[in-house]
Amino acid sequence: MIVYFVRHASAGQKRFSPKKDEKRSLDAEGVHQCTQMGRILSAMEVAVDAVISSPLKRATQTASLIANEIGHEGKLNIENALRPEAKYEHFREMLRKYSKFEALVLVGHNPNFSEFLGRMMVANGDRAYVDLKKAAIAKVESEQKKFVLHWLLTPRLAKASADASVSEGSSGQIAISQNGSGPGQDTPAEGKKGKKKKKKQLQAARTSRSRPTTSRK
Repeated sequence: MIVYFVRHASAGQKRFSPKKDEKRSLDAEGVHQCTQMGRILSAMEVAVDAVISSPLKRATQTASLIANEIGHEGKLNIENALRPEAKYEHFREMLRKYSKFEALVLVGHNPNFSEFLGRMMVANGDRAYVDLKKAAIAKVESEQKKFVLHWLLTPRLAKASADASVSEGSSGQIAISQNGSGPGQDTPAEGKKGKKKKKKQLQAARTSRSRPTTSRK
């Protein structure tokens, strides 16, 4: 089984009322994070059998936006085992419920989500902690009865990668322009006429140099 752990994206300030906080939605930055991270998964050709989310609004929005970017057409599954206060035992039971699937996207909250990820990768009941930033995605896969972390992608790393790609693209365009019409090369506008003109100019210059100089005294 492959599991993609996704912490919900940016959603502004926490509300004092627990009920109101459950309805807290993503802010503009959070929507952008989901779109960017979802597009990266799409570029990696990630396909999943189910997308599962905590019932809190910021989590369901994150799940829906990412599912849309990767082209997942199945329904959004809601599980209380991904709520902020859920226990690891509830989480393990939920995984058993979806064990028939090969790949899952799970969207939840810290601090327990990072704990769940860490405990999945450690045997003998020990604990580990993997820091999941908001909108970060971690891929783990079961190998020989244990889960192994394959990669962890954060929005900051994704932005740096996108900025680098834009920079490389701009450099490539400049290089093409220089190679296409650089010094000593004909531009497309000149064509054959430009070459003939240059040839005549060179011939005229050679003729002028070969003529003897005469005095005008």
